[in-house]
Amino acid sequence: MLVLSRAVGELISIGDTITVRVLDVSGGNVRFGVEAPRHVNVHRCEVYERIQARRARERRE
Repeated sequence: MLVLSRAVGELISIGDTITVRVLDVSGGNVRFGVEAPRHVNVHRCEVYERIQARRARERRE
């Protein structure tokens, strides 16, 4: 795991096409924006897990 410290407004690059920008830090919360090509799906982990579970159910049916 790579652990980085960034200030508001700073970027993190993932590969050639994905950037993550720190938008706000308040208390224990961090808001960030993700810019990625349209063909790259970006989800919060809990949403991604629900999508994967639904796909698994659909494959079993």
